[in-house]
Amino acid sequence: MANLVELVKELREKTGAGMLDCKKALEASECDMAKAVDWLREKGIAKSQAKQGRVAAEGLASILVEGNKAVLVEVNSETDFTARTDKFKNMVKAVAKAILENEPKDVEEALTLKAENGTVNEEIAAVSFATGEKMTLRRFTIVEKNDDQLFGTYVHHDGKTACIVVLTGKNEEVGKHIAMQIASMKPQYVDRDHMPQEIVEHETAIQKEIAKNDPKNAGKPEGIIDKMVAGRVSKSLQDLCLVDQAFILDGNLKVSAYLKNNDSAVESFVLYVVGEGIEKKKDNWVEEVAAALK
Repeated sequence: MANLVELVKELREKTGAGMLDCKKALEASECDMAKAVDWLREKGIAKSQAKQGRVAAEGLASILVEGNKAVLVEVNSETDFTARTDKFKNMVKAVAKAILENEPKDVEEALTLKAENGTVNEEIAAVSFATGEKMTLRRFTIVEKNDDQLFGTYVHHDGKTACIVVLTGKNEEVGKHIAMQIASMKPQYVDRDHMPQEIVEHETAIQKEIAKNDPKNAGKPEGIIDKMVAGRVSKSLQDLCLVDQAFILDGNLKVSAYLKNNDSAVESFVLYVVGEGIEKKKDNWVEEVAAALK
């Protein structure tokens, strides 16, 4: 077993393929390293996984709902052109279906799940092989609700922004509107109660320092300064909280008022923005042309 472990490690370093795929390849080739590499290439796995130096920051976010469960997934590609093809879209749907049905604990486990055409990893690898682009299952979130709750979902038309919200109430249109609100305004928390206290303390410290250094506040009672600071903190943090934001469909209402008017309340939400946090490659055409002419 120790020898197999070392071979798996070596094969993974050579090809960039996942551990389970490397194990399958070695078992299928009787631990012949060269044949194992060929096996991975024939499956399209080595070719797709070996593009580690390239950046996959485009792609799609997709939502699948079944009963009281829903899943939000993000699968990345190198170009938006590929992400808009039916082949890529269908693959993302197949990945979402496999994840929702099996509820894996992480991406590594999700890649081993049985999908429509092999494993999830093989589904992705097949499209990657066909397009020549690096592709990755970046993340997923499985969301559950109770029978007396409802899902609000929204996926922007370009597939780059997607949101699932869990809320109480009976109006599904409210759920859709709130999901649109979140996708558009991108709050980080439902309300101040869900916000970590250190964020409030940090902003309070900043606003106190600003008030302290403002000559116009010289001589004002401490109680007045405290109220001013509290107001500024609230205003500064309101865009981070969903319920404090202005409602996108009626600027005269706050989201909290819209929810109250419709006997609804938000329990939680998940928001994905495709490629968020991934450092995209910046092409330097001058350098590339100069290098090509050498």
